[in-house]
Amino acid sequence: MSETTASVASAASANSLAPASATTRGRRARIALRALQVLLALFYGVASALPKLIANSSAVESFDKIGWGSGAMYTIGALELAGAVGLLVPLLQSVAATALSALMVGAFVVQMTAFHGENAATPLILIIPLALIAWARRGQNAELLRVVRRRA
Repeated sequence: MSETTASVASAASANSLAPASATTRGRRARIALRALQVLLALFYGVASALPKLIANSSAVESFDKIGWGSGAMYTIGALELAGAVGLLVPLLQSVAATALSALMVGAFVVQMTAFHGENAATPLILIIPLALIAWARRGQNAELLRVVRRRA
């Protein structure tokens, strides 16, 4: 009977180690995902939206070249800024990542058609981490829907 007790005790201690290791990996994954969200939010807010919102000469030139003008430039800048903020708000992270992914699909199409593929890889590269964030944070969509329904 003491052998049985010893084997059960050793099995229990082995099982308790596995969750601790999984918890550590899960915590590291959550931290890495959050860091990725912050980096993307900084990119979209500072490097992408800000030049459009302050009418930087290169942004104005690009939008004039495709024939969209300043209205579209400010609109896209505002959408990018909203997406950047949404990446940092827990309830909006998945929706923001999905919306920014859709914006990147549009950016890819514009790059291919108006700029002959120049910098077309950038939106495609950005879609990958955005899709990861949208998928990893998809559980918050149900909570967002509950909040919206409560207020309606």
